[in-house]
Amino acid sequence: MMKTTKTLFLSLATLIVAVPALSCTTAIISGKYTADGRPVLWKHRDTDQLHNQLMYFRDGRYNYIGLVNSDDPEGSQVWAGTNSAGFAIMNAALYDVNLDDNTDYSDREGYVMKKALQQCATLEDFEEMLRQMDKPMGLASSFGVIDARGGAAYYEVDNQDFVKYDVNDRKTAPHGYIIRSNFSYRGKKDEGYGYIRYQNALHHFDLADATGNLNYRTIIQEFSRSTYHSLLGKDYKEIAINSDQDPHFLHAADLIVRHSSASAVVIKGVKKEESPDYTTMWTLLGYPYTTVACPVWVKGGDQLPDILTGNAEGKAPLCEMALTLKEEAYPIQRGSGPEYINIKALFNDEEAGITQKLRPVEDKIFQTTTEKLSKWRKEGITKEGIGELYQWLNNHVSMKYERIYGL
Repeated sequence: MMKTTKTLFLSLATLIVAVPALSCTTAIISGKYTADGRPVLWKHRDTDQLHNQLMYFRDGRYNYIGLVNSDDPEGSQVWAGTNSAGFAIMNAALYDVNLDDNTDYSDREGYVMKKALQQCATLEDFEEMLRQMDKPMGLASSFGVIDARGGAAYYEVDNQDFVKYDVNDRKTAPHGYIIRSNFSYRGKKDEGYGYIRYQNALHHFDLADATGNLNYRTIIQEFSRSTYHSLLGKDYKEIAINSDQDPHFLHAADLIVRHSSASAVVIKGVKKEESPDYTTMWTLLGYPYTTVACPVWVKGGDQLPDILTGNAEGKAPLCEMALTLKEEAYPIQRGSGPEYINIKALFNDEEAGITQKLRPVEDKIFQTTTEKLSKWRKEGITKEGIGELYQWLNNHVSMKYERIYGL
């Protein structure tokens, strides 16, 4: 019995170490199924590149905004973004394709997404781009794409080919949404990753859909800060609030939000008759539990909010503040310490957890942005109007983080 138990622990330890850091949780909702007719694209990014920022680009047929690693100052790779045509793209790595492929040409996803933002306006443009690429493509990824014409689809891409999953097709997406983590629908069974995270997300989407609460804001504020573990049937937030332990450590490797979570992006597209200028890219820069969501528009030009772009040190201030606060949730750094979260630092019965105290800060951002968008849809969206909102955003977020946490 002792030998069996020891073997089990060793196997679990090996599994924890082996899980890739590049393991995202993503989803697309068709505009046919949202209350306002606008599609939604979601990427919860997990990576070993924890310092992220936004960049504005003018180096292609279309201008675009991209999420990039802070140690990539030229923005050679993009990990999610949207362009002036209303085309938006993100991805999740796949670990169950190319298994019998001996090529060493790989990890081209960031370059491909940048290229797509430079030159694609529609899903058809993206498909043609994939067809024209030299093979092997160096890809093992599930790309999620929406466009300003109502298109919404996933593309499972390997070194040689791709398969499209149309989110507008009821046979493919009977509830109007598709969720993806790090296994494909056509790869080798049980060779991927993210099965529990997929079930976590599916639980949230199905419940929100059934209760009429599936929208971009719910995805940002609830799903991107989920504390639900589907396999255990437990919500860690409830555990924290009801626990007398402080600190209260929990193993969090299979939550949607993990130590490797570096950011999240939710892109709200437009209806067919709308200008792509209204495509809104919401970004949770830094650790999702300790940051706040901020909106940007390609129409606003290259003067993005200072808190979201690289400063003199090449780091985005909001990301750095979020990472500083993250340390309170992960005080143990030796050994496998980063797998264990002090959930009490984020949520507690006194409403004094980091995530709880930042919620009103973010609520104000949503309120102000909703008011501005309502006005812009009547009077027209302008670069100047967006710039004024960016300035307010800089002041609001910086002041609140300083006032609450002294950052």
